[in-house]
Amino acid sequence: MEPPNYWAMVAHTIAIGGHVRIGMEDCPFVEDGVYAKTNAELVEKAVRIAREIGREIASPGETRRIVGVEN
Repeated sequence: MEPPNYWAMVAHTIAIGGHVRIGMEDCPFVEDGVYAKTNAELVEKAVRIAREIGREIASPGETRRIVGVEN
């Protein structure tokens, strides 16, 4: 079972302008009781949620700037 309301929390964080970190170590379920096959599957779900509520996805370069690890 996934932690209660995990994906709702992800959607809420995105909706209020926050950034999310997704990975199997956080929650390995793509939906209740269904394990994701890869991290990419989880990322795709987060991207879908973000786009459905009108948020853009940061590029790799933008992400590096956001977290302060520019080359």
